[in-house]
Amino acid sequence: MAKIIALTNQKGGTGKTTSTVNLAAFLAALGKFVLLVDLDPQANATSGLGIEPEKLRKSLYHTLAGQVSPQEAIRKSGILGLEILPASADLAGATVELVNVSQREFRLQKLLSAIRTNYDYILIDCPPTLGLLTVNGLVASESIIIPVQCEYYALEGLGQLFNTIKLIQDSLQPNLEILGAVLTMYDKRNRLSRQVLKEVIRYFPGRVFEAIIPRNVSLAEAPSHGQPILKYDPHSKGAKAYRQLAEEIISLDSQNI
Repeated sequence: MAKIIALTNQKGGTGKTTSTVNLAAFLAALGKFVLLVDLDPQANATSGLGIEPEKLRKSLYHTLAGQVSPQEAIRKSGILGLEILPASADLAGATVELVNVSQREFRLQKLLSAIRTNYDYILIDCPPTLGLLTVNGLVASESIIIPVQCEYYALEGLGQLFNTIKLIQDSLQPNLEILGAVLTMYDKRNRLSRQVLKEVIRYFPGRVFEAIIPRNVSLAEAPSHGQPILKYDPHSKGAKAYRQLAEEIISLDSQNI
C-alpha cells in the first residue's frame, strides 16, 4: 500500500516541483516503485520528466472528469520504477467543472485508492494555490512535505497553509500530518540563508529534514532538458541533497513500521 505524500506551498518559487520530481526519481533509484501525480495545470513536473503536456491525449484531467481510468493515463518516465500521472492545461478547467460534483474534495482520493497497491510511494505535486485542486491533493494524502525557499519572505503565507491543513484535518482527512519542511535554494555563504534556516527550525520544531537543497546551477538547468537531476547531473551537489532526502523519507517509514 503506497505512502501518499503531497508537496505543497501556496507561495510560488519555493522549489516545490523541482523537489517532487527529484525526490520521486531518487526514491525510484533506491528501489521503490513510485507514481508522481502532477496536480498543477502548469504541468511543470510532467515536462520535467520529458513528457510534452500539449501532446497528451489522456492526462490527470481526463481521469478527474471520469473519462478514463488512471491506468489509461499513467505514463512511464525514463527511470525504472517511476511513473507519472501527467497534467495538461485542461486541468485548469477541472476546478470549475468539479464545483457542483458531489464529494468533489475526494475525487483524487478515490482515483488513487484504485491504484495505490501498485506503488510504494505516490507523490503529489500540488498547485501553488489553496484552491480545489490542492484540497484534493491534501485529502488524498497521508502526509505533507513543505518546501521552504531560503529567502526573506520564506515564511510568508505559511499561517494560511496551516489553517487550510487544520480545516482538512478537522473535516475531510483526520489522518493528514505534516511530515516535515525541506529547505531549498540554500546558500551557506549567504547570511540570509542561515537566518531562514534558524527561523524554519523554530517554526517547525523537530520537523525539518536534515537534507538541505542547495542553490545549484544543474538543478535549474535539468528541467529544460526534460530530466531529473539524477539523469542530468548525478554527481552534483543538488543530486546528493535529493538522494539524502529520499533516504531520510525511507528511513522515517521504516521506523514507523
